[in-house]
Amino acid sequence: MAASARRTVLSLYTRVFRIARTWQAQSGVQRDTDTERKYIMQEARSLFRQNQQLTDPESIKRCIEECEARIEIGLHYRNPYPRATYLPPLGLATQKGRKLRAQQRLRKQAKPIYLQSHDET
Repeated sequence: MAASARRTVLSLYTRVFRIARTWQAQSGVQRDTDTERKYIMQEARSLFRQNQQLTDPESIKRCIEECEARIEIGLHYRNPYPRATYLPPLGLATQKGRKLRAQQRLRKQAKPIYLQSHDET
């Protein structure tokens, strides 16, 4: 990993934990605030550890962009959880063969950048 990318990743990591320390839930209930803070820290730890061994500059860049997008969306909407994805038309229809592969490709293309690290559900 290049020194500039390493510096960027470490600054994002500290930024996420700084946000988690000062996070306040929209509801104003302390229990909700604690739950959301814990979620932010657990999610950050797991995603950063999951991507710790990346060496490809392009994949590192995508992960950095995803992290920045998730931070901005979370701060804007005051919601730390990932926003829902919207499936393309006919995205849920059960098909076989070529149509199924085409639908899977559409689902993958419709996935926003801030959810790239989440597995298919």
